[in-house]
Amino acid sequence: MNSIKSSYIIIVAFLLVQFSCTTPPIDEPIVEQPVSDTTQVLAYMYDIVALPEYNLEISTAEWNKFLTYFDQNPNNEEYILAACTVTKQKNEHKFAAVGMRLRGNTSRRRAEGVKGEMHNPVAPDWHHASFTVKFNKYNKTQKFLGQEKIILKWFKDDALYAREVYCYDLFERFGVWSAPQSSYCKLTIKIKEDAKAAYFGVYQLVEPVDEDYLRNRTTRFGDINGFLWKANYGADFNNSDKSRMGLEKITLTSTYEPVYDLKTNSASLEAAKTQLAEFIDNVRTKSGDDFKQWIQQRTDVELLLKTYAVNVMCGMWDDYWNNSNNFYFYFDTTGKFWFIPYDYDNTLGTSLLMTDAAKRDPLNWGKSSNPLIKKIISIPEFQTIYKNQLKTLGDSTQNYFNAKQSIPRIQKWHKLIQNHIVNDTEEDMSIQDVPASWGNCSFYRLLSNENNFFKTKVSYIPQ
Repeated sequence: MNSIKSSYIIIVAFLLVQFSCTTPPIDEPIVEQPVSDTTQVLAYMYDIVALPEYNLEISTAEWNKFLTYFDQNPNNEEYILAACTVTKQKNEHKFAAVGMRLRGNTSRRRAEGVKGEMHNPVAPDWHHASFTVKFNKYNKTQKFLGQEKIILKWFKDDALYAREVYCYDLFERFGVWSAPQSSYCKLTIKIKEDAKAAYFGVYQLVEPVDEDYLRNRTTRFGDINGFLWKANYGADFNNSDKSRMGLEKITLTSTYEPVYDLKTNSASLEAAKTQLAEFIDNVRTKSGDDFKQWIQQRTDVELLLKTYAVNVMCGMWDDYWNNSNNFYFYFDTTGKFWFIPYDYDNTLGTSLLMTDAAKRDPLNWGKSSNPLIKKIISIPEFQTIYKNQLKTLGDSTQNYFNAKQSIPRIQKWHKLIQNHIVNDTEEDMSIQDVPASWGNCSFYRLLSNENNFFKTKVSYIPQ
């Protein structure tokens, strides 16, 4: 897929068919036609060598509702009405009515002012925040190239404007097709009654993990009718208590977020719980050849180990194995388990909850109480596969993780975005090669030779 991203010939031909002379004015809802080739769709939407513009227009009344919702519950998932225009090269996609809401965990914040304040049209106090845009919120037939949602994520704690983009790109390069897609964009928010729009700067565009995500990979998963789960903090695959499994319910006054949050086929929650509990029990109790035969039947072991090789090389400490957090997984209708990596902004030298993610032993990455990966790589055959994948990632002749290839890749992205960083929030206004200030390894760099994270990590690959 990565080579397709760079191929404008295919994309342009595709767009000419899909959009020539068909884009209506902004006051008319656009109805996207079904898209059969999702590879081309994802290549266009998450084009790593382009910088599309996302423009949201929101009335003052709707924006004030947005601020009020935050004051009532910062974790709220209430949508407000917006218009959206997406501009890429000479292509313009207009939507008169979309839903927009706040998103994120530690990145979640009020997008203007302080608690109790409404929009100030004279001197607005803008803040970076992350958003979800839902194209079919108010018109069920309306989608953007067949996709119902996109995520607009600000670069919280990543002054380099590259960490999560790099990780998702590396997953793709290394053949981990289960990882979401990601790229850059520019974001502008216009309060309809204001004279001037607010430019929020360069944002990360992230593919949501939802039914469209499954549909985009139908040929890989085989179906989209199984159970998709989001794993929140505490998801260790070591406790099969069904009370930890459920359906997230967030209102303006309360928040219920289970450890294992079912995202599809909610009507079959009890069946999904039973399946997950059985899987966890087997992960915990099976051993030896019994475990080996079972895990080979229940998952694509090589893909899972490829995923974890990238995960560990990137220094993802806030993951399943170490922090019981930040991943999705899917059981297809045959009962096969698929691991889905997610949320890679705190990586590549931004380290916490382990002494030094660059020097940590990849064979003993996380907690012994989180058994899945540790038990798999305890099998010599699988450990050899895992080690070879780590070595391939670090190989200086391969265009994967090594510093020789990674530094020019990041520099190319910086060339794309560097003139668009300054923004009306007056936050994150420069590109700096430093990890997050709250991390425990502030000395790591990605673009210089001294204390280079890539070089350090490669030197700790087990032989």
